[in-house]
Amino acid sequence: MDQYVIKGGIPLQGEVTVSGAKNSALGILAATVLTDEQVCIKNLPDISDIDILLNAIEEIGASVTRKDRNTVLICGANIKQTTIESENVRKIRGSYYLVGSLLGRFKSAGVLMPGGCNIGSRPIDQHLKGFRALGADAEITHGMVKADAKELVGAHIYFDCTSVGATINLMLASCLAKGQTILENSAKEPHVVDVANFLNSMGANIKGAGTDIIRITGVEKLHKSTYSIIPDQIEAGTFMLAAAATKGDVVVKNVIPKHLEAITAKLVEIGASVVEMDDAVRVTATDRLKSTSVRTYPYPGFPTDLQAPMTTLLSVSSETSTLTESIFDGRFKYVDELAKMSAKIKVENNVAVITGVDRLTGSKVVASDLRAGAALVIAGLMAEGFTTVEQIEYVERGYENLEGKLRKLGAEIIKTDSKDEKTVKKFKLKVG
Repeated sequence: MDQYVIKGGIPLQGEVTVSGAKNSALGILAATVLTDEQVCIKNLPDISDIDILLNAIEEIGASVTRKDRNTVLICGANIKQTTIESENVRKIRGSYYLVGSLLGRFKSAGVLMPGGCNIGSRPIDQHLKGFRALGADAEITHGMVKADAKELVGAHIYFDCTSVGATINLMLASCLAKGQTILENSAKEPHVVDVANFLNSMGANIKGAGTDIIRITGVEKLHKSTYSIIPDQIEAGTFMLAAAATKGDVVVKNVIPKHLEAITAKLVEIGASVVEMDDAVRVTATDRLKSTSVRTYPYPGFPTDLQAPMTTLLSVSSETSTLTESIFDGRFKYVDELAKMSAKIKVENNVAVITGVDRLTGSKVVASDLRAGAALVIAGLMAEGFTTVEQIEYVERGYENLEGKLRKLGAEIIKTDSKDEKTVKKFKLKVG
């Protein structure tokens, strides 16, 4: 198994370019099967989750051609089946978007229950409720999400709780349905808007994405399109937090500053400097950062996907901070790993009480999920001495070439097989 080995204590300096948004890409790739014409998707992140979803799309008969690692051509003209039984789709959460798109086009879909990171309860009841409102029989049976309909007819659907996944899945399912569908209490995240914009580029009629009420008027057919995915808000935020954590000076390029306002506000509040440009932000920090209180919320609030990196940053701030997780109930597993690095964090229910320490110390730690893994990498960059982060396959689900981008910023980090002791020893001797 691969691991990262990091020599900490080096301020990050320079420029880094953010990849395409993972969460947008998963919904957009699923949407490509709604047409029998070829579509071209650009700015695709080169990560394992994308590879798994593309393989699943190819397995049902679509033509998938990688022009390069960040551009793909997909044509769904020859799709022969609407059931996906590959065990690989269990590894990613976004596989459930194929239920919405296959149901929307073929009126039948079956996909093994999605997996992804173990960060707490993630039910899909709002997805099923929406499919049923459109006229489908939808259920979970034998570990598979199944939905079938004679026809889909627009409906007024109120989500009992705000759900990004359900919002996107119902947009996919309803853009070819008869009549109008209204999605109320919809998620407002940037990737919801991105998926809606892509569907509209193929001829869908979707209005209101980015607000809590989305109106979709069904059309008869979708057509070819060329589309570029937006920058990844979470990757951008990760580099912003890493710059502040290492007392660095980093320009994070290819971003939409509007999407980063919640992160920017907290960084400024604790004493970092953030300068916004048209498509970049510059983050600098020199002195010890101050304490604060953070609570995760759906967009435009502070994102739950940056909760772990923010907790790591606050672990060396002055005085005591609190971070409240309001979205997922199992997202503090990484705290025990940070404790190995001298962090002082106490979790009570959904609140982490973080007592700032002077410094973190290097240790061997294990990533429990994608964003926890990113947090442990940041901890390693901050820490005195060497840190080894294991189970980095989680990290590679959502970050393209993370170690390469960090090295360009001056970080001393390598990716190596956990059994390759010779390479690790050579690295440690080289960087001291």
